[in-house]
Amino acid sequence: MSDLTARDIDFDELRTVRATEPERIAKTLAARRGPAPLQPDGRLFIIAADHPARGALGVRDDAIAMADRYDLLRRLVVALGRPGVDGVLGTPDILEDLALLGALEGKVVVGSMNRGGLQGAVFEMDDRFTAYSAASIAESQFDFAKLLVRIALDDAGTAATLEATARAVTESARLRLPIMLEPFMSEWRDGRVVNDLTADAVIKSVAVASGLGESSAYSWLKLPVVDEMERVMASTTLPTLLLGGDPTGHPDETYARWGDALALPGVRGLVVGRTLLYPADGDVAAAVDVAAGLVHATVPARR
Repeated sequence: MSDLTARDIDFDELRTVRATEPERIAKTLAARRGPAPLQPDGRLFIIAADHPARGALGVRDDAIAMADRYDLLRRLVVALGRPGVDGVLGTPDILEDLALLGALEGKVVVGSMNRGGLQGAVFEMDDRFTAYSAASIAESQFDFAKLLVRIALDDAGTAATLEATARAVTESARLRLPIMLEPFMSEWRDGRVVNDLTADAVIKSVAVASGLGESSAYSWLKLPVVDEMERVMASTTLPTLLLGGDPTGHPDETYARWGDALALPGVRGLVVGRTLLYPADGDVAAAVDVAAGLVHATVPARR
């Protein structure tokens, strides 16, 4: 657990370093204290913060909730300081800010790779790799890579995304870098991309994503919690983290669904962003504590 709190953040220093000592970022990353071994339960609880780089700034009915970077960083510092939070997922801009603030010490750090499928763009399904590469994640001495692979049978842009994803998986395996694949069967509907969250669709997306790349040795899955989750988890032997999803519905119902899914064989933890960083009541610490308790207290069932 970090000793840093939101009250300790020196944004003046952060801005000064970025403007006058950019070389300090690489030095800070090189000197970062890496994560301790996994907790005895072997679970991971990761806070996600890679949404802004894809232009996805909305939370519930606020279309620009994540627009204030200083507010987002404060929320992330609070979340990362809570017991049971193992790490963070983000793009270079966010992770480098957190590194300079000292918030990555002892944490699992996950680099987000393809952010080029901007929300609402006509090219959204051609999801270019515009952030980290596997090589840059390894060079930064981070612990995981992560990519989004939406599969739209009605959009030719999917082909380029699949090809680039396969290359990223191959490169990660060669570097022995674990990589999270977040697959969806998606389609265009009324001018926007919609993910199919039926069990059959998620199972199909798992089948496609699992076969990408020259080796699956370091591949993990990051999957939404859907109805018939038992069937979904029966479709793969890859280690799986649950996707928290968009913050809709009552929190108690969301937590109950997470808890049930965390007990399934093959589930290794939870990756959540906006639901916990922007809870309806504004209490980030309380929301994170509930999720951490679910991840690190749930005993997986045996298959």
